[in-house]
Amino acid sequence: MLRKNAHTNGRVAPEDREVAKPRKKRRWLHWVIGLAIVALVLGIGRAMMPWAVRDYVNRTLDKNEMYAGSIGPIEIHLWRGAYSIRDLTISKRTGNVPVPLLAAKRVDFAIEWDALIHRKIVGRMLIEEPELNFVDAPTESETQTGTGGPWLQLVQDLFPFDINRAVVRNGAVHFRAYQSKKPVDVYLSEVNGSVDNLTNIRHEINPLVATVNVSGLMMDQAKVELKVTLDPFSYRPTFHLALRLLGLDVTKINDLALSYGKFDFKRGWFDLVVEADAKEGQLTGYVKPLFRDLKVFSLTQDIKEDNMLQFFWQALVHGVTAVFKNQPRDQFGTLIRFTGSMEGKTSVDLMGTILNVLRNAFIRAYLPRLESGTDTVGGLTFEPADLSDPISAGNSQ
Repeated sequence: MLRKNAHTNGRVAPEDREVAKPRKKRRWLHWVIGLAIVALVLGIGRAMMPWAVRDYVNRTLDKNEMYAGSIGPIEIHLWRGAYSIRDLTISKRTGNVPVPLLAAKRVDFAIEWDALIHRKIVGRMLIEEPELNFVDAPTESETQTGTGGPWLQLVQDLFPFDINRAVVRNGAVHFRAYQSKKPVDVYLSEVNGSVDNLTNIRHEINPLVATVNVSGLMMDQAKVELKVTLDPFSYRPTFHLALRLLGLDVTKINDLALSYGKFDFKRGWFDLVVEADAKEGQLTGYVKPLFRDLKVFSLTQDIKEDNMLQFFWQALVHGVTAVFKNQPRDQFGTLIRFTGSMEGKTSVDLMGTILNVLRNAFIRAYLPRLESGTDTVGGLTFEPADLSDPISAGNSQ
């Protein structure tokens, strides 16, 4: 305790002031040492965090018995509550599939801060330059469909919170087949899309609360749009889906046509509309394929084929499409209705499909739009269709 001297009018004596100075210095020294220790611990924790997250990701990927995963560097972004995985790859463990099921240049998981207003902690997932590969093959071990193993759940498990929003940037989807003489690769490129409100943080009462919006280019040329509204909480799939493809140059898919249809296209354009409803797993909908300015047979070209059976088959296909096409629009098409279950077999109305070929040919041509007569589905709107034909890449004769 500091003593007060009567001769100094109550002020601290000089000798006591000298004793107080070292005590104050020691107190500040303790604070400095404490802060240094805290900073050191935080620095070590920050340095070890990528290793810890990488270990968590690897353990999560190893849990799946059907698909194996590999990753590149891990990046931590503390300021936004996020981390990124570079070079994520998910491949089928069994069989001999030459391409991975999913490969992405970068996958970013982050807390969705806006959701805190609604008192929920949810995440956002951003996938940059993903490539999804489906493979058809003669044997089950060489086939890759993505079914039979929860690989999507595998990706979601890489983040500790529920994913409320997912965004895809510049992705690609491939359908491949390697059993033919020339490998088939039909693909969708420049895929950009989003899935929103998967956790219904705003407590909306509409059951189809989540939305999916995807756009891309088929074979780097034809525009594809996909719109979906869905119930993410339904035990069985419940959704409304609409898809439209406009103006695909059919010569770009000749490898597919030769492999599965045993004919090829000389020229033409392809439009496609698909609409489907699923309620508690029960599915109804239609597919509307439309071919414009189509030519599948050329005597001068096809007579050179070694396979005479294919020659006559192409002539038959050409004859059928020429007879049953709509002359004013130069279009062959139909509408195929289907019903079924998401868990079982789907049935197609064959007689209705044949009648719709005749309707398109002789009554009124189908248009590449929804059967409701509008380009709107579930509050989502397609852009107006542009049916102007560019110069065909195929044979114009």
